[in-house]
Amino acid sequence: MSTNEKAVQSILATDCGSTTTKAILIEKQGDEYRLVARGEAPTTVEAPFDDVTVGVRNAAAEVEDLTGKRLLEAGRLIVPARDSKTGTDLYLSTSSAGGGLQMMVAGVVRSMSGESAQRAALGAGAIIMDVIAVDDGRREYQRVERIRNLRPDMILLSGGTDGGTVTHLVELAELLVAADPRPRLGIGLQIPVIFAGNKAAREAVARTVDGKCDLRIVDNLRPTMERENLGPAREAIHELFLQHVMQQAPGYSKLSSWTSTGIMSTPNAFGQMVQTIADSLGLSVLAVDIGGATTDVFSVFDGTFNRTVSANLGMSYSICNVLLEAGTANIARWVPFPLEDADLRNRLRNKMIRPTTIPHTLADLRIEQAVAREALRLAFEHHKALARGLKGVQQVRTIGEALSQSGTGETLVDLMELGLIVGSGGVLSHAPRRAESALMMLDAYQPEGVTLLAVDSIFMMPQLGVLSTVLPEAAMQVFERDCLIKLGHSIAPVGTMRPGETAVTIRINGSETRVPFGSIEVLPLGVGEQAEVEILPGRGLDVGAGKGRPRRATVEGGVVGLIIDARGRPLQLPTDPDARIAKLTEWHQALGLPVA
Repeated sequence: MSTNEKAVQSILATDCGSTTTKAILIEKQGDEYRLVARGEAPTTVEAPFDDVTVGVRNAAAEVEDLTGKRLLEAGRLIVPARDSKTGTDLYLSTSSAGGGLQMMVAGVVRSMSGESAQRAALGAGAIIMDVIAVDDGRREYQRVERIRNLRPDMILLSGGTDGGTVTHLVELAELLVAADPRPRLGIGLQIPVIFAGNKAAREAVARTVDGKCDLRIVDNLRPTMERENLGPAREAIHELFLQHVMQQAPGYSKLSSWTSTGIMSTPNAFGQMVQTIADSLGLSVLAVDIGGATTDVFSVFDGTFNRTVSANLGMSYSICNVLLEAGTANIARWVPFPLEDADLRNRLRNKMIRPTTIPHTLADLRIEQAVAREALRLAFEHHKALARGLKGVQQVRTIGEALSQSGTGETLVDLMELGLIVGSGGVLSHAPRRAESALMMLDAYQPEGVTLLAVDSIFMMPQLGVLSTVLPEAAMQVFERDCLIKLGHSIAPVGTMRPGETAVTIRINGSETRVPFGSIEVLPLGVGEQAEVEILPGRGLDVGAGKGRPRRATVEGGVVGLIIDARGRPLQLPTDPDARIAKLTEWHQALGLPVA
């Protein structure tokens, strides 16, 4: 959609979440776009309303009350604007209400076409329910039962390079026919199936599924072993999501008629904004959205976008899954006071059965933030496992390349190259003290070298993501001025040495600071302040220029300051409980945080 930016003076954007619908009003003030007001209301996709537009109208009404601007008339939004006090020039919306987009993917080889299909679906904003593959170790009847019982919104079928296997793809298509899955929404409708495999198999697959599903054929995900082509499949997923899934959800067809462009799924919009940030700033970016049930991780490294969903890692409904996957010992290691395993388990079970409660004491908060560290860490490990180079590729490489870590199948996530980490979701965006968010991200991600830490202040990245498809400059202006809260750069040397030895020396603004190994120090550098620093790592440590080699960098401050994390990488906690608690207390105090 082409939009005349000069003509657009005001934008209303909503995000229809599973529990809350959030509305933001953006207006052009002088030469730049700024956030004017924000309203929210309960989402109304379920009974008794069964109409998502009721929640949208209620959230817009709150914005009306806050601004005095008239946005509603006769039960619908006023678009386009009539004058500066009535209506808006654009109305945009994202949604994850009704459980979002739930997909199954199928590939011939799980670690090749199966992973490519996962990357395509995850990048389009889907939650992956299962991966079916010829080599997944299951019997045919087990695969059929699985497909039939899960009832996904749509299925992505892939496999084979162009001119490669046909037989295996026909076998997968026969599985779908045998399972005859019914879509989750829409009684009597055929399930959408996207075929993105070997083009030589298109006719055979189409004959096999003829009349049994709504088949869409797009370009192959892996036309050759050396190349991955995810774009066409992602576009088809998004299009089918709007046509099949959204149209069946109560009130979405009405909402679609209001919008200036199509409704975008919330994770897809968030990912779109991450890509816009990476392109605009010229940085590698890592972003996380940690919620009550899932944790989404987004990254852009070397221009390659990846997204993963850890559907069982969250801070309320899924908090006991974090306990199960991480274990009590891994969670308790981040708690800066003695804690019995039974007490920890009981606290987390109480949170799961009362998911809307918030911590009432400082001790409760520290335990919740310890869980968040493990949820973030586990989701990041999942992300690194999927965000990697293509498997099965034979490459001619030089000796230097062969010795490097950029080999086939290796993760694309390079923490030393990472320029920006953005944290989003309640536990990060709404931490009582911003330094708590910084410490959680430092502990969970262990960034290396020089990295800017930031949080999304009020979770408006999805709305800005859908705006970026229409007015990318407006989206970036609001993101940088009203959405992003910069915590400050972190400087973290990689390697280990004896505790107490000088790990790094920082020369900044005419002063010199020596930071001992095993400690954190915060140097004053405020919001909007930049400084040239010279970083001199200790013997054997690396800050991005090589072991023991100095590095110059331009750093930016924030609400926390310039954080020198000299705890080493990988980060090691003392095994003795008393020594560990003493260290955690020291690190909290370095950031001005009370312990309990």
